[in-house]
Amino acid sequence: MIRLSVLDQSPVPEGSTAGDALRNTLDLARRTEAMGYHRYWVAEHHGMTGLAGSSPEALIGSIAGSTDRIRVGSGGVMLTHYAPLKVAESFNVLASLHPGRIDLGVGRAPGSDHLTAAALARGGARTPLENYPNQVEELVHLVDDTLPAHSPIQGVRATPRPDEPPEIWLLASSPDSAAFAAHFGLPLGWADFIAQVDGAPIIDAYRRQFRPSARCAEPRVLLCASAVCADTDEEADAIVAAVRAWRAAGLRGPVPAPTPTPSNPDTTPARPAPLAVQPGRRSIATGTPDRVGARLTEMAEASGAEEVMVVTICHDHEARVRSYQLLADRFGLVAR
Repeated sequence: MIRLSVLDQSPVPEGSTAGDALRNTLDLARRTEAMGYHRYWVAEHHGMTGLAGSSPEALIGSIAGSTDRIRVGSGGVMLTHYAPLKVAESFNVLASLHPGRIDLGVGRAPGSDHLTAAALARGGARTPLENYPNQVEELVHLVDDTLPAHSPIQGVRATPRPDEPPEIWLLASSPDSAAFAAHFGLPLGWADFIAQVDGAPIIDAYRRQFRPSARCAEPRVLLCASAVCADTDEEADAIVAAVRAWRAAGLRGPVPAPTPTPSNPDTTPARPAPLAVQPGRRSIATGTPDRVGARLTEMAEASGAEEVMVVTICHDHEARVRSYQLLADRFGLVAR
């Protein structure tokens, strides 16, 4: 049985505020926990008026404090912006407050424009991508309190020391990041919704190259896909048409509302063909529960993923909640 989870980018609907979007995130976390979803991750984006989640660690604390059982984490922290020690300490604090519930997903994408990325970095220069594997290794050692004797920061400890350290996941949308996950023996979160390549062969290579570690004895794969589910194909199409236009504009500005369609079936437009935007970007699974469920199952089986994490962008918050409810029912999640 496929395990279902949630990725929330905290979208800001047109006509509302970033505060509204963050309160929607807390509401969606509580409601998807009740539906039976396994984990709830939040993303990191900077300088975008359409996405409110610029500080995952701050948001994770609020979500974990508003829920009881669901795992909460980052999808992800963009490690090239930060010192591994600061990231380790932030997540050790969260894991100390919420033992056994915190995930630390890390990635190397900027999550912003180049100027904002430079402003985030100490000294005005982002850590070069070639140093990313070293950052990952140092982060794992700091979280596990296992810095080797040859480390330039040997003797430093990431405090506090939680009874149950956070799970560390490496996020990937390219072969390189997946290879790093295999090398360090970490579970892999494959970001299908932003990848510009087919993930199945890359995930297969991750499994073949995986080196067991103290953290992860065997490969683990979570696949993150974009989906909008509604009671009818037509309703889902209207929601997704607005989201596609927003994506085509580079995710700038708030998420627009769907354009109303005539109620007369004789004048209702035919199902539109997928819009070719951002070449290579993966499509959104759209439609009724059976249609979307079949697509997500197909993706999970093609990649061998044990878990599917769903990201859903809607202008209307209740439509987004409804989408997750329909998928929970379709996959037989046990309500809590």
